[in-house]
Amino acid sequence: MRSDRGQQASLPLKIGATCGLLFLHLPILLIFVYAFTTEEKSYQWPPPGLTLQWFGIAWNRPDVWSSLALSVQVATVATAIALVLGTLCAAAVSQTKFFGREAISLLVILPIALPGIITGIALRSAFSLFDIPFSVWTIVLGHATFCVVVVYNNAVARFRRTSGSLIEASMDLGADGFQTFRHIILPNIGTALLAGGMLAFALSFDEVIVTTFTGGQQMTLPIWMLEELIRPRQRPVTNVVAMVVVLVTFLPILAAYYLTRDGDQIAGGGK
Repeated sequence: MRSDRGQQASLPLKIGATCGLLFLHLPILLIFVYAFTTEEKSYQWPPPGLTLQWFGIAWNRPDVWSSLALSVQVATVATAIALVLGTLCAAAVSQTKFFGREAISLLVILPIALPGIITGIALRSAFSLFDIPFSVWTIVLGHATFCVVVVYNNAVARFRRTSGSLIEASMDLGADGFQTFRHIILPNIGTALLAGGMLAFALSFDEVIVTTFTGGQQMTLPIWMLEELIRPRQRPVTNVVAMVVVLVTFLPILAAYYLTRDGDQIAGGGK
């Protein structure tokens, strides 16, 4: 019997897949085109001309670099917090039984289910109540609220797929807690944490609504791009910055894809 995987896709299926890919990626391709346009005030199609001057202008603008540095700093710290808290919470929910476990699981994922404006208003009210001045750390705390959920969802799914007998066997063979974590737990959840951390970083890097309520005068790169689009001049600079961000983030995504291809295999059997 011939396997279904060996059958070629039908023409309507190919057309549908092509339309889906164009729908997803055509706006990104337009960003690349408008980064080279000579028109600085509006978006014309086709572009009246092509130029490289916007790359030099973007490179020499200090506000671009400061906003980029702030976004990277916030996303890195928020992701680190999410990896620690999300992993610990996932381990507690999936590996132990206690009263109210399902309710706690619901409360953990609630922040990402709520609209961003609700989260932003709640955080802003809390910071004002406790007289916490707006700073980089208020942005980090705001972003960590939904980054924890992303890591938790990935980690708890992988914990539930990991056999508890592996951990018990490791302890029975004399391994201490650190050795069990290093050789059994971490290899099994490592790819899930990598995927969750990357998604958390990406969500934090492009967050706008929560940042608006918790950032004060701090300007991350998405906030900078939003304000630049409102200005009537040098709009292609925004497209240049967006194009560079796409190109730079593509490399770690590609690397993570190759690292997580075998994530469905259970590790630790040979330790």
